[in-house]
Amino acid sequence: MQAEDWDARYGERQQWSGEPNALVAELVSGLPPGEAVDVAAGEGRHALWLARLGWRVTAVDFSATGLARGQAQPDADRVTWVTADVTGWSADPDSLDLVLVAYLHLPDPAMTDLLRRAVGWLRPGGRFLLLGHDLDNLAHGTGGPQDPAILHSAARLAPVAALLDVDRLGQVRRETPAGTALDTLLWGRRPAPPVGAGR
Repeated sequence: MQAEDWDARYGERQQWSGEPNALVAELVSGLPPGEAVDVAAGEGRHALWLARLGWRVTAVDFSATGLARGQAQPDADRVTWVTADVTGWSADPDSLDLVLVAYLHLPDPAMTDLLRRAVGWLRPGGRFLLLGHDLDNLAHGTGGPQDPAILHSAARLAPVAALLDVDRLGQVRRETPAGTALDTLLWGRRPAPPVGAGR
């Protein structure tokens, strides 16, 4: 879908709950606040939630209408809102403590290229969290995109996981009103450079 398509969807109605995804909240809520980016932030539900926890957040999305919904919410002034295509946007290297990529689905090589770059935005020890619809959701889950070329899997994320110290990589279940959905989770941190590196 193009930016115009998402603008139309966001213009019709709110697309998601204002609350964070439960697994995102579980994993991130115990981290000390720092600098974060919400990649493909949509209506900004995660960016706003992080800001309320004390994070300094940049929310990036190509839908100006989606971001405008976020900017109309309480605490929106705590977030930096950026209208941009995430495949061309970049943060400074080694500048972030958290990269959050929730339910962004792009074909390769664009998806892997973006995620590999995003790891480089993290400071050593910074956290990387990707959550999105799993390939197996097509046959065994409910909802989500129906194009296998844009769905996640542990195998598809392996080139990105290789850049991280991985805590979790695999399929997770998510209960929805329509039934059980299957997602892929990648949760890890950017390793510290080897002792003596750069000397």
